Amino acid sequence: MRLLLDTNALIWTLIRPGRLSKAAAAAIREPESTVFVSAVSAWELGVIQAKRRLKFPDDLEAQMDEHGFRPLAVSVPHALAVESLPKIHGDPFDRMLVAQAQMEGLTIVTSDRVMRRYPVAVLPAY
Repeated sequence: MRLLLDTNALIWTLIRPGRLSKAAAAAIREPESTVFVSAVSAWELGVIQAKRRLKFPDDLEAQMDEHGFRPLAVSVPHALAVESLPKIHGDPFDRMLVAQAQMEGLTIVTSDRVMRRYPVAVLPAY
C-alpha cells in the first residue's frame, strides 16, 4: 500500500500512536507499505508550533528516517492541480495533500472527514 500521512496522522504516529485506528496503524507498520510525508505537513507542523498549539520534536527528518517514511516534495504540477480540485475544503494544506495523493496514486491516512468527499483513497486514522 502507498500511503500519504495527513499532518494529524503524522502527529499521532510519532507522538500519540494510541490515537491511530488499528487499521491505520497496521497499514503504516506493514513492511510492504510505502509511507510518504509531504513537505506540506512539515510546513503545517511549523505553523502549528509557532502558534504554540503543539510541542512536536525538532527532529522530524530523523524520526521519518527511523520509521522508514519517505519525503514527498511539492512540485509545480502538484500546486497547479490544487486549482482543479472542487472547493470542498478550505484548508490549503489539506487541499495540497489531496492533489498530491491524486497525482501520485496515494491513499491519505487522515482523521479529516472532509477529505473523504474528494475523489481520493482515504484510510481513516481514528
